[in-house]
Amino acid sequence: MNQPHSMDHRRLTHARRHARRLVMQALYQWQLTGYHPKDILAQFKEDPEMEKADWEYFRMILLGVTEQVKAVDALVEPHLDRPMEQVDPVERAILRLSTYELQHCPDVPYKVAISEAVALAKKFGAEQGHRFVNGVIDKVAAQVAIR
Repeated sequence: MNQPHSMDHRRLTHARRHARRLVMQALYQWQLTGYHPKDILAQFKEDPEMEKADWEYFRMILLGVTEQVKAVDALVEPHLDRPMEQVDPVERAILRLSTYELQHCPDVPYKVAISEAVALAKKFGAEQGHRFVNGVIDKVAAQVAIR
């Protein structure tokens, strides 16, 4: 009886994981190029990888972070040992994505947001970047999320 639900849940989890990876890449591009988020959206919509991703989730996170970047950064910066602009661009994108998710996606458990951020940092960040991301996002989660 639970089989269809668990399949749907797995499909959603997988699609969101892909969306997070693509959002991280889109935010990285936005940070480095300053391109308008809507242009980045159009570019990513054509990406074959988007077929595996949750498009609406991707769109919501990308536009949310870029529209509210000052508020997102204000939540992160007290937990940094340097200014946000000096954080590695990949890790900065991950911190922004995860912080936005913690604040605006109540359906995502804080532990999932943290573990997804750490997984992205392990795969794409600097050698010890995942430890940095984990420490910062854990503090943001304590500040933002209801445990």
